[in-house]
Amino acid sequence: MSTEHTGFCPVYRAIGVLQEKWVLHIVRALLNGEKGFNELARAVGGCNSATLTQRLEQLETLSLINKRTEDSHGKLARSVYSLTPAGLELQSVIDAIDGWAKTHLDAPAPALPQPSPC
Repeated sequence: MSTEHTGFCPVYRAIGVLQEKWVLHIVRALLNGEKGFNELARAVGGCNSATLTQRLEQLETLSLINKRTEDSHGKLARSVYSLTPAGLELQSVIDAIDGWAKTHLDAPAPALPQPSPC
């Protein structure tokens, strides 16, 4: 599809945001509640710290997540992430992907442990 004649396309823009590697994994993990950086890294699984930091900053800029810094009384401050109302609305996107996958994709062989269950 040519953007030259169509102007702004919200679907095209949304796909551009959501297709970034790890974005939907981060959203999915945060749909279960707020998480600290390390807890989020474990929930996402496989994403290096630099990439996770970059994606979190991107999602915060897009107002999909909130970052809160907790004072740890003399220790390093702890960052806690949660979804904004706009981020929570992505639940329906995750649900649609889940439904489609259950209908159209074969279940993987149970050789490797899967990230957090659906």
